[in-house]
Amino acid sequence: MGSRTRTPHRTRGLRRRGEGLALDSMDRLLELTHRAEQSHFWFRGFRWYVRPEIARAVEGRPHPRLLDCGCGTGSNLAMLERFGDVYGFDLTWNGLRFARATGRRDIVRGSISHIPFASAQFDVVTAFDVLQCLPDAVEGATVSELWRVLKPGGHAIVTAAALDILSGGHSILSEEVRRYTPRRLRSMFEAGGFQIERLTFAYATLVPVMLPVRAWQRWRSGGNLTAGEFDIAVPSAPINALFSAVVAGSNSRRSSGTPAARRRFR
Repeated sequence: MGSRTRTPHRTRGLRRRGEGLALDSMDRLLELTHRAEQSHFWFRGFRWYVRPEIARAVEGRPHPRLLDCGCGTGSNLAMLERFGDVYGFDLTWNGLRFARATGRRDIVRGSISHIPFASAQFDVVTAFDVLQCLPDAVEGATVSELWRVLKPGGHAIVTAAALDILSGGHSILSEEVRRYTPRRLRSMFEAGGFQIERLTFAYATLVPVMLPVRAWQRWRSGGNLTAGEFDIAVPSAPINALFSAVVAGSNSRRSSGTPAARRRFR
C-alpha cells in the first residue's frame, strides 16, 4: 500500500490471545500453502503482480532493506531478495520450519502487532494476505508497527482479501475476520500516517469465473460455508496453465499495481 512520508508455543488447538488463527488451523494452512505456492496459478499471478511494485519501491535507494511481515513458509523472501537485503518474521514455528528447510536464516519469530525489529530500519515492508486474519485490535496496531519500522519515505506494500461475495471455503479454513473495501484500506492506512500511492484490485479477470464457483460452494454447503481445501489445491495441469495465462495477461495490461503506500516524512 503506500509509503511512509512516514505463535505461541506449538500447543495444538491453542490460540495466542488476539493474534488470529488457532495453531492447528494455521499449521494445516501452511502445509497446504507450501505444497501449492510454486506452481498454483494464484501464487504465480501474485508474484507477477507484486514484483513491479517492489521494483518501483526500491528505485533510487542504495542497498535497500526489505522486511516481509508474516512471511509464512518464506517462499516470498526468494522473490524479495532480488531487490535488496531481505528479512522476515512469522508467528508460527511451522512456518519458520518450512522456511529454514530451504536454507533461510534471515527470519525470526514474532508478531505483526509487535514487530521484532527496531524503528526506521527498512526501505520496504510487505504484508501479504495477513490483515484479513487479524482481530480488530491487532489490525490497528499492525498499521502503526508497519509505519514504525519503515524509514521516512519508505514504502509498505500490502495485499488483503476483498469483497465478501468472493469468500469461500479457504476463507473459513484461514479464519478470515473480514474482507476489505478500498475505502476501509485507504482510511486505515492514511490514519496511520501513510500516503496512498496505489490502491487497486488484483485478479479482476478471474471474477467472472470465481462468482459461480462461490455460488456453487454456498449451495453445496446449504448456505453456510465450511472450511475447505479446494481453493488451495493445485488444479489439473491444463486448467492451471489456462488460468496462469489469464492472470499473466491481466497483469501485463494493468495500468496500476498492488496497493502501495509511502510513509510520510515528519
